[in-house]
Amino acid sequence: MSRLADSLRTGDFVVTAEVAPPKGADPGRELDLAAAQTGVTAINVTDNQGANMRMSGMALAGLMVRRGVEPVLQLTCRDRNRIALQSDLLGAAALGVENLLLLSGDHARFGDHPDARPVFDLDSVQLLQAVRQLNAGSDMAGRPLSSAPRFFTGAAVAPATRPLELVYQKVVKKAEAGARFFQSQAVFDSDAVADFMTLVRPLGVPVILGVLLLKSASMARFLNRCIPGVRVPERLVELLDRAADPLAEGVAIARDMVGVAREHCQGVHLMLLGREDLMRQILF
Repeated sequence: MSRLADSLRTGDFVVTAEVAPPKGADPGRELDLAAAQTGVTAINVTDNQGANMRMSGMALAGLMVRRGVEPVLQLTCRDRNRIALQSDLLGAAALGVENLLLLSGDHARFGDHPDARPVFDLDSVQLLQAVRQLNAGSDMAGRPLSSAPRFFTGAAVAPATRPLELVYQKVVKKAEAGARFFQSQAVFDSDAVADFMTLVRPLGVPVILGVLLLKSASMARFLNRCIPGVRVPERLVELLDRAADPLAEGVAIARDMVGVAREHCQGVHLMLLGREDLMRQILF
């Protein structure tokens, strides 16, 4: 059992963070960054985040395992068909990767190769089902594996999206497909978290709340304009606008959301965007 799975099973409050693979062939900086994040249960490794081409997340996750760092490998449906997805999953298992976060993925038109042809052979629910089948010892075609992986599988949720009933229906589908934990997009509204958790708590699937460090009012406006499922309340945008030190205000906002996570959720996922030096200020 992975450390993440064991911590969620025993009710410990978990902390995960995030490292993006490099846009290059040397992952040394990223490996050092992951190893330096003490007090973190696991480190998410993104998969061509924002549809921008980077080193294989599976390669970086495997190297992290060698360094004694527990990864959560993100895997999207955008770039691979079902054959490639299953092949990469078995390869990840061979490298010692146990935790997965399965995503549909951003469309290629939003990234740095807008002419790339997206695949989307599966969606995130179907990919969850495929991993459950691999764990049970067979592939999607029903053929047996010589040995089965033991993945601890998570899925993404968006608590700030409305209408909430439609969000809940998707959450239920993911839980039924095999999601054993949920990791949320960034949320900045405590009421949205409370309402979401009231609905999903009876499912019995742990929720790790996404907390994103806001660095400026312009960043908050960009999120509201361009990132589906993420909503920074106008009062927070105004706070950042008026702040003498917007970064310090962003740290205070993130710290408040960590408090909300401790009250309602089973963990927090920190997205600090290069300011990992502020982690302790945000957590404590």
